[in-house]
Amino acid sequence: MIAGLILAAGESSRMGTEKALLTYRGRTFIETNLATLREAGVTRLAVVLGRHADEIQRAVDFKGVDVIVNHHYRQGQTSSLQAGLKALDSGAGMSLEAVLLCLVDHPAVPAEVVSALIAAFRATRPPVVIPTFKGQRGHPVLIGRALFDELLGLSPEAGANSIIRKYRNATQFVEVGDAGILLDVDDPETYGRLA
Repeated sequence: MIAGLILAAGESSRMGTEKALLTYRGRTFIETNLATLREAGVTRLAVVLGRHADEIQRAVDFKGVDVIVNHHYRQGQTSSLQAGLKALDSGAGMSLEAVLLCLVDHPAVPAEVVSALIAAFRATRPPVVIPTFKGQRGHPVLIGRALFDELLGLSPEAGANSIIRKYRNATQFVEVGDAGILLDVDDPETYGRLA
């Protein structure tokens, strides 16, 4: 099984408002991420919330989604990744093959990209699968089970990229035809450009 893990625990300080609840094409960012994963056939879904957990849970229907509240969100994204991995791994056991790591502020990723990442993983079982657009790396990133222990052992300051870089030579890069994988909505200016 490949699970979808959406990280939405950040403080949204540059945006000035909770990014998970911003809208894109009639849905909140978090609903958009969930819909994209579902459209690609991902059935095991988890969301990690932090500072604004109560507000987000009141606004979004999380039926069928594991909601994890990271009370240590101030320690950074790695702590949220670890909280999500622990929850998913304990619930799925050995059947969990990989996790699609999605960032809530990347709402423009189409389901076709998610499907392509899953297909690439199933074909050759690389430790990491990363989408690229014109050679630039984007999101989401698919992380195989083989890396879970290393990710869970990271200090919060280290960052998951240190592990992903370690496996760069074994990583499979999937070139996609959609720039949505690069669109990171971190501030009002970028949000204003979102089509």
